[in-house]
Amino acid sequence: MSTRPMICLGLMSGTSVDGIDAALVATDGETLAAFGPRRTTPYPAAVRKRIKSVFGRDDRDHPEVLAVAEELTELHARAVADLLAVAPEDWRDVEVIGFHGQTILHAPERGLSIQIGDGALLAARAGVPVACDFRAADVAAGGQGAPLAPVYHRALVESWRHRPAGTVAVLNIGGVANFTAISPDGGMIACDTGPGNALLDDWVGRHGAGDCDHGGAYADKGTVDEAWLKTALAARFFMQPPPKSLDRNAFAPLGIEGMSLEDGAATLSAFTVRAVAVAAAQLAEPPAAWVVCGGGRHNAVLMAGLRRELGVPVLSAEDAGWDGDALEAQAFAFIAARTLKGLPISFPGTTGVPEPLPGGRFHRPGN
Repeated sequence: MSTRPMICLGLMSGTSVDGIDAALVATDGETLAAFGPRRTTPYPAAVRKRIKSVFGRDDRDHPEVLAVAEELTELHARAVADLLAVAPEDWRDVEVIGFHGQTILHAPERGLSIQIGDGALLAARAGVPVACDFRAADVAAGGQGAPLAPVYHRALVESWRHRPAGTVAVLNIGGVANFTAISPDGGMIACDTGPGNALLDDWVGRHGAGDCDHGGAYADKGTVDEAWLKTALAARFFMQPPPKSLDRNAFAPLGIEGMSLEDGAATLSAFTVRAVAVAAAQLAEPPAAWVVCGGGRHNAVLMAGLRRELGVPVLSAEDAGWDGDALEAQAFAFIAARTLKGLPISFPGTTGVPEPLPGGRFHRPGN
């Protein structure tokens, strides 16, 4: 049953490691009452390098990892303060902060999904209760621990006035790509589909050509290596049905070092697109429309490829009236509200847990 909406603040630092997204949402954890301001704080290059230096590590209590976690937390505290400084007065009475932290290793097959960040320190700095550690309970129960945004995607789709008939899929293209297919009755099927922007960003960076393929400019000039792509898509992961999830660097060993910058960008872009198409084909009911959020929606090559491969309307988040740069931060504001109320945040069709499962831990200022 719906109750009064709370003002919740969500924080997200994704696998692309481009910065911290912070967003305010008014919600009761079930429905969306209003969207508040949002703000993105880019990471300086040196900070990105330090964060990436601990990727893949499972020793979260090592001094090197703890130092990065502390720096990351302080930057999140500053992002909270900066957002609230520019927010209207009626958006400043935040009841809970949803703090995802930074994923450094996602290996559910080993019972691990590690996010670094100190929830107690953030609560102390912000003076607001913090919900965090959202994935641990799911993984402990045998789930994938990801993706977690589906319950928010469902709330968005259910509030969409001009929602298309049939199943609607929300596709997030961040470092890893994932989608949620929401049926008219509210059922959810979700999974990671494969690489999103991470491999492509790393490829461009290794060539000293920037931090990403802006707009798909490099990919647009390149030629897809179909033989490499066929080999990559033969990986066992793509044969597995949803739900399933990936680490950011799961496909990094599939080297493309012999290609030019442009051909590598074209090939990695095609990898992202066709992986989505493979996952879509595993659904019992194909979506009637797709809505794309995350940084990938700005890439014209990815969007054109998705429209070609999926054969149904592929919209950007903005076409649906949503803020595509804020969705993940908003999702963790929404999930924090659900955590506060003990509502499920993961489901059999989204992470593979046996039953709908609450999650997360709380830290209160001064506690």
